Amino acid sequence: MKPFTVVAIVVFILVSLLHLLRYFLGWEVMVNTVTIPMWISLPGFVIAGGLAFMLWREMK
Repeated sequence: MKPFTVVAIVVFILVSLLHLLRYFLGWEVMVNTVTIPMWISLPGFVIAGGLAFMLWREMK
């Protein structure tokens, strides 16, 4: 088991969970003066979670 792979999996899981929390709790994110739409968090959750899952499967 490579340490960097474990760190990457943990980071992707955290990002995925933060996207899910943002969507359900309604956290607003602004970059400069632009508000990032809430729906962006759903693909963010799926993509980050998918990357974590694929890394986990590759590690086995």
